[in-house]
Formats: sequence, C-alpha cells, structure tokens
Amino acid sequence: MDHLGYRLKMGSIGPSTNTIVQPDFDGMRPAGVTNHYSRIRIPNDPVASDDDFVAMVRNIEQGTLDAIDALKSCDMQYLAMGMSVATFWGGRSAAADYLSRMTAHAGVGVSCGSFATEAALNRYGARRIAFLSPYFPVANEHVRRFYHDCGFQVVRDICLRCPGPVRIAHTTDAQCRQAIQELDGDDVDAIVQVGTNLSMVKLAGAAEIFLGKPVIAINTATYWHALRAAGIQDKVAGFGSLLMEH
Repeated sequence: MDHLGYRLKMGSIGPSTNTIVQPDFDGMRPAGVTNHYSRIRIPNDPVASDDDFVAMVRNIEQGTLDAIDALKSCDMQYLAMGMSVATFWGGRSAAADYLSRMTAHAGVGVSCGSFATEAALNRYGARRIAFLSPYFPVANEHVRRFYHDCGFQVVRDICLRCPGPVRIAHTTDAQCRQAIQELDGDDVDAIVQVGTNLSMVKLAGAAEIFLGKPVIAINTATYWHALRAAGIQDKVAGFGSLLMEH
C-alpha cells in the first residue's frame, strides 16, 4: 500500500503547454489520494486558424501514448485525462473508440472530459445546453457533434480562439464571465466549459449560485468522474455542486 496514496494513486496526463489542469486536479484531491502527472510533449506553436488548431490536436495525439507509458511505471490505479479536445473528436462513436484504445493501453480505468461532462449533465437531468471553449470553430464543431450524439440540444456555443496552447491559460475571469452571460438564457438547462487549460473550476462553482443552474467546468467533471469510478465518494467543497452533492 502506498504511504500517501493509500486509497488511490491517480494518474493524469495533459499537454506540456498546459499549466492549469495539474493544479486544478491537485486542488480537488481528497486525503489518501495522490495525483501523478505526465506531460504530453507538444510545441507552443501559435494558433491563428482552424488548420493550426487541427495541427495542435495531431501533436497531442502523437504524444499521448508515451505519456501514459511513463505513468504505468508507478503502478497507477486509475487515469484521469487532462486534455479534452481529442476526447470529443469525431462525435460520440469515434470518442468511444478513442477512450477504449486509451483504456486498453493504460491497463486501468480511464476518465476523459467528453464522457465525464456527459455523465455530469445526465446526473443533473439537463437536456438543453450551451458551452464555451478556448478553441477555434473547427473544434467546437466536434464538441457540438459529440453532445448532439449524446442526445443533448446545443442551444449556443462560444469559442474564444486563443492564439496558442500556452495562451489558453491567460484567459481571464472577466472573459469567462462575459462568455457565461452570453450563453445563459431561459432556454438553457446547463452551461459547460471545455478546454482543460482554461481556468474555470472556481468561477463555475460561483456562477451556479447566481444563475441557479449547473455550470460544469471540464476539469471538475473529469476529476469527479475519475474519483467516483474509482470508488472515492468524498465530497469536496469549493468547486460547485458536482463535487459537493453528487
């Protein structure tokens, strides 16, 4: 039994340019659970178009299995994927194939952002949703298709078109607040934020209080899903209703 991770050794992976998901996951970590992070090495290339964004996705895909291999040597017991866009790509069927490949390679259970947010939305009973991302339009199309395949109606979505992978983490609370306000309406049951390098776990929890509806940050949903799948039922305060009530 691991001295610190005596309940669970949680592996997590994310792009090397990502500076948000690791501290986000650590902030939600219950006692007796340890997080072990492996970086998917990608360049910090500028992103100014859909083509640039697709190139970044391909870079992530090329390094993902190596990052998982690095974690396998510590005998992780579960894996939370801290990168989201690849987990939506191609719609739900393609995403399910992708998750199956990652699970087979990791040799342990795997949670990823697409299916974690689907599970969270189903837990709330939400059907009409809106979402924001730091992506470009080409990626929002894949996210929209995934949610449509899951049976949700995407009423509105916003892509912030961040100019590079590192720059995603520079997105301010003010920008996120404005996006949430633009997305909200009586025709929306829940708001989802995707993009793991976008810091919104605290803001999402606060927004729920004022909007009176679920606001789901993808890092919260992924870590929640991983904990519950691994049998950890602890309630964690400060990140919204998902981790506190479900």
